[in-house]
Amino acid sequence: MNASVAVVGLGMTRFGRFPDRSLKDLGGEAVRAALADAHLETEDIEMAFVANAMASIITGQVSVVGQTVLRANGFSGIPVYNIDNACAGSSSALNLAVHAVRAGAAKTVLVLGVEKLVGSSREATYMALNGAADIDFVAGAGIDASRESVFVSAVYPPRLRAYADAHGLSGDVLAAIAVKNRRHAGLNPMAQYTDPVTVEDVLASKVIADPITAFMCAPISDGASAVVVTSAASVRPEHKPVWIRGSVVGMASAEGPGAAIREVATRAYTEAGITPGEVDVAEVHDSVSFNELLAYEELGFCERGTGDRLVAEEVTSLGGRLPVNTSGGLESRGHPVAATGLAQVIELGHQIRGEAGDRQVPDVRIGLAESAGGFAGGDTAAVAVTVLGSDPSDD
Repeated sequence: MNASVAVVGLGMTRFGRFPDRSLKDLGGEAVRAALADAHLETEDIEMAFVANAMASIITGQVSVVGQTVLRANGFSGIPVYNIDNACAGSSSALNLAVHAVRAGAAKTVLVLGVEKLVGSSREATYMALNGAADIDFVAGAGIDASRESVFVSAVYPPRLRAYADAHGLSGDVLAAIAVKNRRHAGLNPMAQYTDPVTVEDVLASKVIADPITAFMCAPISDGASAVVVTSAASVRPEHKPVWIRGSVVGMASAEGPGAAIREVATRAYTEAGITPGEVDVAEVHDSVSFNELLAYEELGFCERGTGDRLVAEEVTSLGGRLPVNTSGGLESRGHPVAATGLAQVIELGHQIRGEAGDRQVPDVRIGLAESAGGFAGGDTAAVAVTVLGSDPSDD
């Protein structure tokens, strides 16, 4: 049985374009916020897992991002582990922290995701992002990897066409998802883009790969997010614990596109002891609007080919039965790659605590976060699904 692990500290920066801010600066802000929320000091942290995916190209820092960021912010002596798992990086780091606490290797652990995508040139940003796909696939895709996204140009369009052929798909549906997420972001002070948009605005924005337009895509972002996790025995009276009911990571599936998320989600539901119907609020990986639509189906929120009904009936909007991406999602909250997964967890933590303000979902008991990144073997390279609850699992 899995020993109970609690998230007791939540902290993040606003996501956005911050060319003058360093990894040390961004990471320090998030860490200080998480420690303050947990009523802890640096000396209380016994171990740290730090996620970063793009620094080697964007900033030139390699290998020791975690140590450089934490040393600059008052930490010393503790074991620090650096994690690179594309967009699932900080979710994967959280998974490792959970394992460490459950194994008794540490009682209180810091998890940090920190990223800069705004660098010396847009070409560097594209090279970094495209490096998250199998480089042999990128080379064979026939695109300029320094000027366009292999994901938007070569990965998503075939999936979208296959889906449209099988189930039908309207560009208006994808636009409505982007509009919904921007509306949610307008209620989130940590979001990158908060001005409302209409379906017409989204459809009229630059076509990236038909029918995907610019407003359906996650922006270039900098930012950091951090959480503190601890064992059940170490939870203090001043803490506001959010319990990790399930934490599962997986890689590309032999079953083909989409199977990895379905398989990882099934394992996470089993670990958490819940069904998809018990999820009250979810944060999913909407790097493009189409990926959110797929997530509805791959996570078991509806049958295959029926995700558009959830959009049309506003099931996934605030006020609906299952609000999705109340933070604004990647499309509007922003997407600093290695910080995104923890940002999802932080949003769910605030929802479960009842601290989400105007975007609060009533009576949240269970939240689910899904992050997915990279491309290998014809499917998403890394997938992480985290289930959070107001109460611990029955051990």
